[in-house]
Amino acid sequence: DCPGSRPIPATIEFALPRERRTAIGRDDVSVETIEHVMAALAGLQIDNCLIEIDGPEVPGCDGSARDFVDVLLDAGTEEQDQTRPMASVAAPFQVTADDGRSEIRVRPSSQNAMVIEYRLDYGADSPIPREQLSLEITPDSFVRELALARTFIAESEVAALRAAGYGSRTTARDLLVFADDGSIVDNELRFEDECVRHKILDCIGDFALFGCDLYGHFSA
Repeated sequence: DCPGSRPIPATIEFALPRERRTAIGRDDVSVETIEHVMAALAGLQIDNCLIEIDGPEVPGCDGSARDFVDVLLDAGTEEQDQTRPMASVAAPFQVTADDGRSEIRVRPSSQNAMVIEYRLDYGADSPIPREQLSLEITPDSFVRELALARTFIAESEVAALRAAGYGSRTTARDLLVFADDGSIVDNELRFEDECVRHKILDCIGDFALFGCDLYGHFSA
């Protein structure tokens, strides 16, 4: 919907600073909330794909990557004659957020694999439960274990986010909303630990911005 605009490479160099979502931009054009479609591509090991969009944001669908995975699997893939770019973690390191509330620790993998371990803890007062999961990421594990996991939020956050312009047309059927007592509003879990699975899904989508297959062990 922006005639004459150049394609925006889905790489770190074109990432834009955002809260609660991932966006890329080039010149005066940006595309918001790309993490779920990027996760679908990376999870299926598709590394050459042109996405055409006629709006400022990738569709939210049901808050997971399922719809993107379904259409990609239906379309099929084509093996090409180029070597896939690859990077391996060479030495351990750690990055901690300025507020100290989140961190990621990285170390080499004993084999050419991506393993993501995630510890989710919003604190004792949050209705969102503490969860932990470690998973080696392959196309099969992504489709079975992660693609269905949906975005989640505490019901107490909804009003503030709507006031900030988020989710004006979103309902509780489009994601997981946790009431103060820990119950799910107008929806049901697909996995007992769906929240941490979705966090790993988001990691995969964001790590895809490296523009290559990434091998290592990541603890977030």
